[in-house]
Amino acid sequence: MGSGLALFGGAGIVPSLSAEEIKKYNPRPLAGPIRLGSNENPYGPSEAMRKAMTEALDEGCRYPWSHNGPLVKMIAEKEGVPQDHVVLTAGSMEGLKVAGITFGKGGEIITCAPTFLSMMEYAELWGTEINWVPLNKDLDFDLDEIETRVSYETNLVFLCNPNNPTGKLLPADRVMDFCETVSKKTVVFSDEAYYDYITEPNYPSMIELVKKGHDVIVSRTLSKVYGLAGIRIGYLIARPDLAKKLSDRVVANTNIMAIEAGKAALADKDFYKFSLQKNAEAKALITATLDELKLPYLQSHANFIFFQAGRDVTALGRTMAEKGYLVGRPFPPLNDWCRISTGTIEEIIGYNQAIKEVLG
Repeated sequence: MGSGLALFGGAGIVPSLSAEEIKKYNPRPLAGPIRLGSNENPYGPSEAMRKAMTEALDEGCRYPWSHNGPLVKMIAEKEGVPQDHVVLTAGSMEGLKVAGITFGKGGEIITCAPTFLSMMEYAELWGTEINWVPLNKDLDFDLDEIETRVSYETNLVFLCNPNNPTGKLLPADRVMDFCETVSKKTVVFSDEAYYDYITEPNYPSMIELVKKGHDVIVSRTLSKVYGLAGIRIGYLIARPDLAKKLSDRVVANTNIMAIEAGKAALADKDFYKFSLQKNAEAKALITATLDELKLPYLQSHANFIFFQAGRDVTALGRTMAEKGYLVGRPFPPLNDWCRISTGTIEEIIGYNQAIKEVLG
């Protein structure tokens, strides 16, 4: 165990949650190594979700197809679309991969780097060319450059908004105009895994363009704010003909426990609000320390902070691991920037002490 955790463990920190809150919200235990590199929710599954999964165990001998309907209905009502617009997937990652091979094969996918790579890495295995566009000087998706590169070879344009690893959010009017215009030429995929963390008033989801019949696909996940990363449940929203193509290529599908957890998650408004509040508190603690260290960082609309460490992140990661904290991997070409996920308040207090020792 590294010195940072040892120091924190001996500091006599009082847990930030009551016994009742611990029961309801299920924070992960303060035990090393502390994982702050995978953008996981450090809370959950909530008590209600765990109860739903436990009660579903007796149905574990059944195939899940007959159980999908109620969850699809809940998602459709939540997103304001008909049920034939919803495709259930084993986490949003399966949705990204399925879309990549469904629409990318035989042509190219245009996207920016760095971003979440799951779709592109998988599509490349099936012969898809990836047309990489650098982020612009503000570390945003360069929508202007992407638009100029769209050609007859372009089968899909991938956006991640908020972007991973930057946490940045594209201007609402610009991204809506971009998606509407480009979707007349090719399919636009909007990865909205972190949409729940957005605090900008009335910020639009590209689901609004799906409702208007555009060639737009949106992915969402229950891995983040709902705390179900290990259960694997997500979904795509698309026009029915696109949804059918995607659904026909889904491989993993969902399982009964994931379906019941998803239903309980969407109904658990208390846990949803709690997760958002704790995420905001953890980000405030992280950025306060970065301010103290005078290290630049980006305003995040997600459950992580991307900051300029001023040194190679691979080496920084090794040093932090020795102290008991796992931080994000390098995101070329921004190799001196580090992504740190939000953890429990206790985890972040310990992390802050460790990062001060390393970078102070």
